[in-house]
Amino acid sequence: MRPEPLGASSVHSGRICHGGSAISEDLAGFATDAWNWLLDFLPRIAGALAILIIGYILARIIARAVIRFTDRTGRLDDTLKPVIRSVIRYAIILMALVAALGQLGVQTASLLAALGAAGLAIGLALQGTLSNIASGLMLLWLRPFQVGEYIATSAVAGTVEEVQLFSTRIRTWDGVNKFVPNSTLWSTTITNYSRNPTRLILIEFGLAYENEISKGREILAEVAAKHPQVLAEPAAQVVPLTLGDSSVVLQMRAWSKAPDFWATRWDLTESGKSALEDSGLTIPFPQHVIHFAEPGDVPPAPPISTSPPVPVGGRSGSRGPSKQDSPDE
Repeated sequence: MRPEPLGASSVHSGRICHGGSAISEDLAGFATDAWNWLLDFLPRIAGALAILIIGYILARIIARAVIRFTDRTGRLDDTLKPVIRSVIRYAIILMALVAALGQLGVQTASLLAALGAAGLAIGLALQGTLSNIASGLMLLWLRPFQVGEYIATSAVAGTVEEVQLFSTRIRTWDGVNKFVPNSTLWSTTITNYSRNPTRLILIEFGLAYENEISKGREILAEVAAKHPQVLAEPAAQVVPLTLGDSSVVLQMRAWSKAPDFWATRWDLTESGKSALEDSGLTIPFPQHVIHFAEPGDVPPAPPISTSPPVPVGGRSGSRGPSKQDSPDE
């Protein structure tokens, strides 16, 4: 093994020291640049966060203030209030987000173009959700129902609690909340029981055939006329609707205000039954009358044939049909 020259080790150690100092200088320069960038960019980050926080707070405050102002004036329908509150809130938050990105130095024009392209792709993927929004706008524009009205469709029935952009909240008569997509309501037939101020009450009473129809009509008409919730105009009527199997069906027709419909109907049903019974008229129930025949009225039984059966294709008895006797040939 040859001994290393005396000057070689010193040169090698000098190169190592020179390389370590270069790395240290690079790290120090990077840390200095990062610190300077952070000091320069930190106010922008703080400003963007401040814009977002202030925008979020202002969105809630302004939305509530608008709703309170409309409550005082009374010019805005309760159906539109949730939608207007949501639109105002999200519009302010969106403007705050764009302002915060501008504070960070992001080009908002190119960002809005990218968001538009992304929105088109998202819209194609969420066609059902967008159809709910479009249906919600049509429901708010045409107003087939409003908050507080009782509606019925083929799938749900109840009182409208809130109309939103995506769905409508309905409370059923037994206190259950149902969220129905707006597209479902828009594409079906809606029956609104609260839109008109008055409703017609139809109640049917059965009267025995041996009772006088005119007397029953007079009694039921008097019951309807005396009820305080029955409207005087149009006047109540009692008509013979049909002749049933066991009774003559009388139908009471009376008008009342829409909020008093069910209470009035129940009262008229109870009062009408009691008035018919107090007057001696009979309300029959479906029944069958069975008549027992006397022994002499029973028809004789048909005679029983004692001749043996003719075998198919046999020779006994009459000759079976042959090919020559077939009517088809």
